[in-house]
Formats: sequence, C-alpha cells, structure tokens
Amino acid sequence: MTTQDRIQNLIDKFHGKMDRDEAARNEVAHLAKTFNIDLGDGGYSLRLADARIVDFKDEVLPAADVTLSVSEADLNALIDGTLRPMKAYITKKIRIDGRLEDMMFLKKFF
Repeated sequence: MTTQDRIQNLIDKFHGKMDRDEAARNEVAHLAKTFNIDLGDGGYSLRLADARIVDFKDEVLPAADVTLSVSEADLNALIDGTLRPMKAYITKKIRIDGRLEDMMFLKKFF
C-alpha cells in the first residue's frame, strides 16, 4: 500500500467518524484549514471544510495553515502507530509549521 493510499484510508476513517458522530462533526464543522504533508521530495495537501477533508492532492501547496514536515518512513510509522506523535515531535522526527493546536485537535478524530 502506498503512502497516498494510507493517507486516503485515514481520510475515509475521518469521514466515517464524522458521519457517525454528530458531536464530533459539530466540533469541527466551524474549522476551515489547509494542510501540507511535506515529505522533502514531494508531499500532499488537503483542505478541511464543513467537517470533510476535501481536495486531497499529491502536491504541496505554496501556503497552508499547517505544514507537517516528516520523512515518508516516519509518516508511515505514525500511521502504523509504531511512532507516537509526541515522541516524533520531541525527537524532531516531525516539524509542524503553523498552529500546533490545529494538529492536536484533529488527531483525536482519527
């Protein structure tokens, strides 16, 4: 499975949660943010709007509200759960440009 497929699976999981959980949906409905996942030699972008993740693309936007910089291996470890997000942040395996609160807020929905 490619990294893009793995991110798409997370997006599908998020949408499932939003479809099932009205409280969670209401909690994020007001957010409108753009996100980059910068892998160094490429990356992905997506947009959160109306409690949906839309415009998932195989490119990094020139400007985003939040950019997560990470190696592809570390991103896959984060997705697998073999690398904990806070440990990755503390050990500088990931770098977050933007509001850390936005990333931490969304983490609980995956």
